[in-house]
Amino acid sequence: MDFDMLGLPPRLLANLAEQNITEPTPIQTQAIPHAMNGRDVMGLAQTGTGKTAAFGLPLISTLMRKQSRPAAKCVHGLILAPTRELAKQIVDNLRIYAAGTPVKIGIVTGGTSLNAQAQRLAKGTDLLVATPGRLIDLMERKSVRLDGTEFLVLDEADQMLDLGFIHALRQIAKHLPAERQTMLFSATMPKQMAEIAAAYLSDPARIEVTPPGKPVDRIDQSVHFVEQSQKASLLVSHLDGHRTEAALVFSRTKHGAEKLKKHLEAKGFAAGSIHGNKSQGQRDRALKAFRDGDLKVLVATDVAARGIDIPAVRYVYNFDLPNVADNYVHRIGRTARAGRDGTAIAYCAPTEMGEFQAIVKVMGREIDVAGGEPWEPVKKPGRGGGGNRRSGNRPGNGAKPGRPRRSRNRRAKAA
Repeated sequence: MDFDMLGLPPRLLANLAEQNITEPTPIQTQAIPHAMNGRDVMGLAQTGTGKTAAFGLPLISTLMRKQSRPAAKCVHGLILAPTRELAKQIVDNLRIYAAGTPVKIGIVTGGTSLNAQAQRLAKGTDLLVATPGRLIDLMERKSVRLDGTEFLVLDEADQMLDLGFIHALRQIAKHLPAERQTMLFSATMPKQMAEIAAAYLSDPARIEVTPPGKPVDRIDQSVHFVEQSQKASLLVSHLDGHRTEAALVFSRTKHGAEKLKKHLEAKGFAAGSIHGNKSQGQRDRALKAFRDGDLKVLVATDVAARGIDIPAVRYVYNFDLPNVADNYVHRIGRTARAGRDGTAIAYCAPTEMGEFQAIVKVMGREIDVAGGEPWEPVKKPGRGGGGNRRSGNRPGNGAKPGRPRRSRNRRAKAA
């Protein structure tokens, strides 16, 4: 199916063609017709599958047909995103789609001037992309009104739950009209999502193009079982194998991310970092340098995981395994974007064996062992000690038994 079969206006089709976007992805093919007909939509799809266009194109199409601009401080359509990076990514894409149309797109996130954002909202906004916290700040200042909002999109709703935005969503919902079109998009489906769906959606079309929590097939995944103290040297040896290719490295903490970035710089890598201790300007500059190729390695925490849409990212390293298993899916979803292949390499220290087994359970598949042997899970205090030992490639520990196959990501032997 081509985009011109989905009922989109010629102007939008021309904008897509200029970007060499001619064939819709599965989530777009299934979601756009429902959205164009005004139906609520629940879309479950992995990261990198084109969810922004799935809700953005029908919204812009509908807003193009409106005869009047929004009233002062009012918003016709609202898109909520969990992080600044994701909000900016959505806005960048929507502005490309809406080029040459009367639809005006705004953004409000933390890290920038509240007064400047209030001034921009004063004239009214066709389509506003916002993070929940900053939107509430502006609502409390009476700088924005939602009583005339006709369209609501919750993007990456599962991460909003992870980041504790459920109360903020409820607060925002009180100001929205009951009669509206709502779309919810998510990469995973935690249990609490059913509560959100029931509260925000009315008889939605449920679209599930890939099972929740499953990474895209084009990602070659492997794990190295390595002591925490040996991770940095192993990462350097792996990065040495592809110095000219973009690599994204995930750290669990802000301090750890900054420390690792400095270590990589000392080893001669063009490295940067983004995390919660960085200002919005610093984060934007690091992302731009990474996108432009001036930085080859970007160290990030999970806060920024879903705001990075850079097709050139071939490698994703889980330097630290995430505490929340679903975040592993979001992390590795930063590669294999726009139809490309990708490589995801995880480092598992003895104390992370529980996190690794949770990741395997969420994905429903084993991960190839590229170095070391699985650890024995740490025993609880009072149940026979707390040491770790190698457990071997036994079935049931989440590692794929037997000799690990050699693959693209085996650039260096385990340290």
